[in-house]
Amino acid sequence: MEIALFIFDKMTPLDAVGPLEVIGRVPGATVKIVGKTAGPVRAGHLGLTADYAMADVMSPDILLIPGAADMSHITSDTEILDWVRAVDAATTWTTSVCTGALVLGAAGLLQGKRTTTHWSAVKQLEGYGAIVTDRRVVTDGKIMTGAGVSAGIDMALTLLAEVAGEGHAQFVQLMTEYDPQPPFDSGSLAKAPDAIRDRALALFA
Repeated sequence: MEIALFIFDKMTPLDAVGPLEVIGRVPGATVKIVGKTAGPVRAGHLGLTADYAMADVMSPDILLIPGAADMSHITSDTEILDWVRAVDAATTWTTSVCTGALVLGAAGLLQGKRTTTHWSAVKQLEGYGAIVTDRRVVTDGKIMTGAGVSAGIDMALTLLAEVAGEGHAQFVQLMTEYDPQPPFDSGSLAKAPDAIRDRALALFA
């Protein structure tokens, strides 16, 4: 099994590193880190390296697209969108985390599909014809999407159960000690205190 993680400048590191820690544990899988071109990528404070250019990876079994605070430099890039469409034609699973769903939408892959994304990108994703829900992980056919940032781990565990069985997914969950017990219950717009929600919404006004 070949897993392709697409990385790019300004991406959110946890969108990629979190799910990769999980889905990269498919027994016998080959993980390929792909960029528009091979070479270094700056993801916030973290430097990453694309080992392959898009043209080098055309038929992965799984495609994973992370997100960023601003995806316009990716969703407007016709070369990237053409590659995503071409790769999707051969994948078993096409997946995204957070605003990475906007890339799938811009590529025309989410028309009429149930999906999820970061709460700030819901209206934009609906503009691509997607049916956006507030669930943390959504599967529609071979498209699997995770909500904002940390939901990528949940998405990857869901995907791991599909491709390697629930027992292996539970084993990986235990080995990574993924047992969320956050100190605050403000991880969604529905739960956050009014002042915190207003502060977050103001960022995207």
